[in-house]
Amino acid sequence: MTDVVDPATRSRMMSGIRSKNTKPELLVRSLLHRRGFRFRLHRKDLPGKPDIVLPRYKAVIFVHGCFWHGHECNFFHLPATRTGFWMEKIQNNRERDLRQIENLRTMGWRTLVVWECATRKGTLLSPSDLGDCIEVWLKMRIDSIQIDAEGEHG
Repeated sequence: MTDVVDPATRSRMMSGIRSKNTKPELLVRSLLHRRGFRFRLHRKDLPGKPDIVLPRYKAVIFVHGCFWHGHECNFFHLPATRTGFWMEKIQNNRERDLRQIENLRTMGWRTLVVWECATRKGTLLSPSDLGDCIEVWLKMRIDSIQIDAEGEHG
């Protein structure tokens, strides 16, 4: 199956995809800030430049897009074109994510991955529930978890 748009249009579309300040990331930051948590953004001295860093809690939060990081949920669909390329790219992203999280753990940081699907309307997790999950994780000093549309997973 060929692409439905010409290469120039595809290039323009892909260049518009942001890696920072995405809607899911802004939502998580807003939820944290409203609850009184203060944080730093995208610290370059930490593996993976975490989206949100809470030094007081020795905790970092990554907000992962379901497509780019290959989350197995309803929001992830492998493209019909260049399937091999996308499978390899997403697999490399997953492997890099695991390495970065392991490096952070070795340095004594706790990690939380909030999946994009957890921030979407119409999922089982409301924004308030998401904020509650993150707050509990921070205050209970739980090591590392992931939160998706269905809730938290260890």
